[in-house]
Amino acid sequence: MAERKEKTLIGPRIRRLRRTLGITQAQMAEDLGVSASYINLIEGNQRPISANLLLTLARVYDFDISDVGGMGDARLVSELMEVIRDPVLEAGQVGKNDVEDIVNASPDIARAFVHLYDKYRELALRTYSDNNPLTDREKVELLEESARSVESVRQMLQDYRNYFPELDEAAEAFSAELSTIHEDPYAAMIQQLKGQHGLRVRVVPYDIMPNTLRYYDRHKRGIDLSELLPQSGRRFQLAFQLGMLEFGELIDSYVMKAGFTDRDAIGLARVSLANYFAAAVLMPYHSFLREAEKTKYDVQLLSHRFNTSFEQTAHRLTTLQKPDARGIPFFFVRIDTAGNVSKRFSAGRFHFSKFGGACPLWNIHECFESPGRIRTQIIQMPDDTTYFSIARTITRTDGFYDKPGPKLAIGLGCDIAYAKRLVYAADHNLEKAEPTPIGVNCYLCERQNCASRAHAPLSRKLVFDERARGISLYRFQDD
Repeated sequence: MAERKEKTLIGPRIRRLRRTLGITQAQMAEDLGVSASYINLIEGNQRPISANLLLTLARVYDFDISDVGGMGDARLVSELMEVIRDPVLEAGQVGKNDVEDIVNASPDIARAFVHLYDKYRELALRTYSDNNPLTDREKVELLEESARSVESVRQMLQDYRNYFPELDEAAEAFSAELSTIHEDPYAAMIQQLKGQHGLRVRVVPYDIMPNTLRYYDRHKRGIDLSELLPQSGRRFQLAFQLGMLEFGELIDSYVMKAGFTDRDAIGLARVSLANYFAAAVLMPYHSFLREAEKTKYDVQLLSHRFNTSFEQTAHRLTTLQKPDARGIPFFFVRIDTAGNVSKRFSAGRFHFSKFGGACPLWNIHECFESPGRIRTQIIQMPDDTTYFSIARTITRTDGFYDKPGPKLAIGLGCDIAYAKRLVYAADHNLEKAEPTPIGVNCYLCERQNCASRAHAPLSRKLVFDERARGISLYRFQDD
């Protein structure tokens, strides 16, 4: 198991990379400190490439490891497998190896097929909802996730790998400018809003704004912030507003490039990019990356150093994808107590389903039992990709006596190959790790005999034996 999880076969991608660079096998071997015959065996898929050599390859040739390692292809394989396993299509028993061959041979055709399926599902669900009232949670989730605006904006973020260089550069320069006004970012932003835009900022009681955290009143020339917002939240909201006011054209340029056609998608994209800008102002790229490496990606310590919340800090870690100054490619997820996924992003290979919740075996759910405590776990997906993850509960606002703030859980993780760079992995034996096997969610997971299974897999025919009761009600045929 250890041998399989640390190595992977990506020969065709290595060959394409070498030919793109215009170098011979001997030249690549010399650069990487291995033999030319070994490179030849790797390219022919006769030998796997170790995680360490893959990292060396990305460093020597200054490539994003997700390009070199085929992380984007891995996501596409998972998405295409989801499509093929939909029983409505009756696609038959198409194996994962066949799907990988299709993606390797023609990734554009594979993406087009997934896109076509998304359009089909959107139309089918809309027709279904017109004729049938929504009566259960699964239908609601499917319809919600099929919303065109939400999915199209998520796809834009994924296409950019959640890194927008012009916004980051502008935010870094703006942050330096603010520091000349006042050493406290909150005070500096208040002065900037007043001096450059004639806007006053005030913190108002909950009973005045019971359902709003920030309100920009153009007519009264003011910005109202809820008293329920912690200081980190107030700073973030002011940075967001300054981004919309002073860098709206830059934000709109990204929106225009994305080619959105409906107003909802345009609005959501502008908000998402302004949020990105706000985080980049409070946590400037190069200083944040430097401190992240220095602290070994200690999220809590980084939060103290930059006066940001745990969620703001964790999400910012997913954006450190500058080609010549990359951080660890993290995945990020936020869930509520019911297991609903309200926010997700993956800078690496980790695959999130487009519907349903997270696997119950992932200890992110256990966070609610011990609020504020960081839990660590090594997890493994059905395709044997292995990850190191941390999880912790948060509250967006503190609330008050008879209305406490809602509790959420944040999950942050990376490929096991990067785990040794994390402070959280100090107590784990990464060489002899025994990962917890998890799935994307019950609908798509094909692990037999899981005591935590809540739903039957969509892609398997169920088998019921009246003589025996297994640990799971849903037993099914294997391939």
